[in-house]
Formats: sequence, structure tokens, C-alpha cells
Amino acid sequence: MNGSSSTRTFDAVLCDLDGVVRHWDAQPMEALDRAWGLPEGTLARAAFRPERLEPAVTGAVSDERFRALVAEDLAEVCGSPDRARELVEAWSRPVGRVDAEVLGLLAAARRKVPVVLVSNATTRLERDLAALGLDDAFDAVVNTARIGWCKPDPRVLGFAAELAGVHARRCLFVDDTLAHVEAARGLGMPAVHFTDADQLRAVLRGLGSGV
Repeated sequence: MNGSSSTRTFDAVLCDLDGVVRHWDAQPMEALDRAWGLPEGTLARAAFRPERLEPAVTGAVSDERFRALVAEDLAEVCGSPDRARELVEAWSRPVGRVDAEVLGLLAAARRKVPVVLVSNATTRLERDLAALGLDDAFDAVVNTARIGWCKPDPRVLGFAAELAGVHARRCLFVDDTLAHVEAARGLGMPAVHFTDADQLRAVLRGLGSGV
């Protein structure tokens, strides 16, 4: 890392994964609904309802248990437990796709300051990062399933700032979820509601030249 800290507007970057670095296509879930003869949105509702998802992203249950519970919830509408398990297995295979432009911007930022990944994730995150070639892309990783809290809980961001070794007010937070951005601002963090790589590039100019 290099560059004068006196010219920077922040001394670390805390960055979300999904919707920023990694992207998912909505259509495959809908395609799976159709393939299983289910109303559109059935799989997404089962997988992402808070009472199922929150225990998984706070580590109360493992990723494997989370997916098994989703399959149990879908058994009746799928017609059998086996068909429900097959549906969940098909949904679970993809690992998403990396935004190479965003990743390049973060790599450039990393030459100047620590970059910490902060993700509301299940215990599967580390495996996904390896599959995506991202296991060495960050100086540290905060997987909420490993710490017991999830965004927008401010303790998550405080923990991430500690890993970066930088005061929270000197950490730039980047996330595509407004509630998470507002939580960061409540801590005094400069925070960006992510939209695209061009926006991120403009913000990272606060690190000086070379980003």
C-alpha cells in the first residue's frame, strides 16, 4: 500500500459482495419455478423469507441446514420431499458472476488502503469465494455467519473497521442496500449506495491518482 494518508478522504474500504462485486441473475430462479411447475416467485419466497434467511446469515444454522429447511418448506408445493430437494439442489449450484470492472477498481484501491469484504452470508461464503477466484481478493473477509450479527447491525461495521485497523469514520462503506448504507452513515462512516462501476470509480478518486 502507498500514497499519502494526508491526501485521502478515507483510509480503508469496506465493501459488500452481492450486488457490488458479485451479481446474480433473477431469471434462473423463475426458470426453476417453471421447470418444477410452480407459480413464479415460489422458490424466492421460500428461500429469502426472514425467518429462514436471518438464522443462516447470522450463523444460527449452517448453510446446509438452511437449504434443507427450505426444501422441507417446499415439499408440499413440489409434490414430494425428493422433488423439493432436487429443486433446492438445482438452485444451489450456481455461484454467481464477478463484476471484473468493480474487482479491478478494488484491486487498485487495495494498493493504497485495506479493502475488507463485508457480506451478509451463510457458512457457504468461503467456498463461493474460492470458486469465484476471490479468496485472495481482499485484505480481510467479514462473513456475518461467522460473527453472529448481520447488516444493518452497526456491530458488523465496527468489527470490519477493527479488522481494517482504521477508525470507523475513516472507512468508506460501499453497499447496494440503502438500509445498510444508512446504518454506516449513522456511525459517521462515509458511505455510498452502490449503483455501478462508474460511480465507484468516481468515489475512489478520494484515494488519489492510480484508482
